[in-house]
Amino acid sequence: MTWRFRSRTTIFLHDLAMVPLAWFGAYWLRFNLHAIPDEYLYSAFLFLPGVIGVQVGQFWLFGLYRGVWRYSSLPDLIRIGKAVLSGVFWIACGLFLYNRLQGVPRSVVPLYVIILFSLLSVPRLVYRFWKERAFVERVGRRALIVGAGSAGEMLARDLLANHDSGYVPVIFVDDHPGKFRREIRGIRVAGNAEQIPELVKQWDIETVLIAVPSANAAQMRRIVEICEGCGADFQTLPSVKELLSGAVTKANLRSVSIEDILGRAPVKLDWPGIQAHLRDKTVLVTGGGGSIGSELCKQLAKVKPRRLIVLDQCEFNLYKIDADLARLFPQLPRVAVLGDVADVLTVQRLIETERPEIVFHAAAYKHVPLLEYQVREAVHNNLIGTKILAEAAIAGGVARFVLISTDKAVNPSNVMGATKRAAEILCQNLDRPGSTRFTTVRFGNVLDSAGSVVPLFREQIKAGGPVTVTHPDITRYFMTIPEACQLIMQAETAGAGGEIFVLDMGEPVKIRYLAEQMIRLSGKIPDRDIAIEYVGLRPGEKLYEELFHEQEALQATGLPKLRLAKARVYDSGEWLASIERMQAGCLCREAGELLSCLKQLVPEFQQQT
Repeated sequence: MTWRFRSRTTIFLHDLAMVPLAWFGAYWLRFNLHAIPDEYLYSAFLFLPGVIGVQVGQFWLFGLYRGVWRYSSLPDLIRIGKAVLSGVFWIACGLFLYNRLQGVPRSVVPLYVIILFSLLSVPRLVYRFWKERAFVERVGRRALIVGAGSAGEMLARDLLANHDSGYVPVIFVDDHPGKFRREIRGIRVAGNAEQIPELVKQWDIETVLIAVPSANAAQMRRIVEICEGCGADFQTLPSVKELLSGAVTKANLRSVSIEDILGRAPVKLDWPGIQAHLRDKTVLVTGGGGSIGSELCKQLAKVKPRRLIVLDQCEFNLYKIDADLARLFPQLPRVAVLGDVADVLTVQRLIETERPEIVFHAAAYKHVPLLEYQVREAVHNNLIGTKILAEAAIAGGVARFVLISTDKAVNPSNVMGATKRAAEILCQNLDRPGSTRFTTVRFGNVLDSAGSVVPLFREQIKAGGPVTVTHPDITRYFMTIPEACQLIMQAETAGAGGEIFVLDMGEPVKIRYLAEQMIRLSGKIPDRDIAIEYVGLRPGEKLYEELFHEQEALQATGLPKLRLAKARVYDSGEWLASIERMQAGCLCREAGELLSCLKQLVPEFQQQT
């Protein structure tokens, strides 16, 4: 095992041991390397505690423990010289006042200075030369590690332990001022994140390794923006949630993803409450093969339900999530059902046969421009499908029903948003004391979900561009798929019935910024290597999305990132009669008539032309 001087205690103990060695060495040299006479040896022992006390005090006063052994240089030698001379001055003054230096030969004082200075400085310089020689022998890309915390230390340790890692850690940077110029695993903390570009040039850095798994989105954006301008490659460690095993190695390193920049701090969930509600329950997830539904199934599987039922009308998606669950949770009892939520017979038979206690309704059509011209299909699936499933849940004695909605349901400007808003109102009207408890969860865009802008931009960048953005000022709310699913489960736990929970989506993000960052993360420069084209708003699309209506006064829930929108009151009898007519109209009416009915159901629906 290689000995490393990496703590102040180790260095202090070394220097402490050198003081008596130099003191007795000076006496020994004074008597020509012969035995020290007894009277002088007695004096040497008598005065030794005072010598040690004074000298150690000067070591601390002159900052001998601010430096790093590996980088010992002229300033460190000057500090040692000052500490030794100052110590000798006070020792000599004290002994002179005590007994006029009786028992201390005059030549002992200069000999002590020479010996102590040598014993303190030479080991430091030898250690530096040895470390630099070992460093030069390593082969790999010269790396700067961002973050001198536990993750950065573990990463440096792994890279140093594996000579074939492909990286040579050269320096750290960290924004904590107390870590500046300190040494971690023999590697110096050379500055803060703002200094990365100049340090990259100064130290010939080839790769920047970001080891700050606890960083939030704003911090990651700042670090990435700095790295983008430094001319070196950069990689990152996963988030804290992905490193719960505690192992930080080279294998954890990966390219920075858009989720790292737009994602947010880990959600603190009430896991005991979630488990109490969901464990040993039979749970049905509709749309279980989709982006949200599949992740929700995996999150639910972790709390060990009695039985998990997955319903989806896409055969491939259903097969894929069933295979994933079989691989990840082989002990989980599950049922995969191929079917449509708008199919009355399929839904009724499923509820009667499986007897679910909780339903998460994630099945929906969601592509805004496409649904503008497919009104009947949008109404039939998003609204009538919800009605059929909700009524079957009430008839089957389902305890809790969670509707997964969207920010596009607020002041909808498109058919998709209007159908989802109508589904929200439906669930509020169906909520009755002593019956199925209906809860709605509303949130914005989910990063990397099927059909979303992130995979579209990724494909466009891969093809060499251009990347198409609808409008320079268009913004959207974003969150990661796991975060959305966990908050859905939290809302199910917190709901008492009839509520609309709104997930705290943070600040909206400009789609233009998203496109630029994804281009940069691919190693290209926006508008030089990959063009960005503005193609205009699509049918039904708004510049800005909203998370709640002006009449829905938001209330705190006591749970982080989960807010409650006060539901608006509707005449449930008249409204349900209207939706019954609409359900019958899906069998024969034209799109224009269905659109008129939809506007009656959702008065705030103002379709974009």
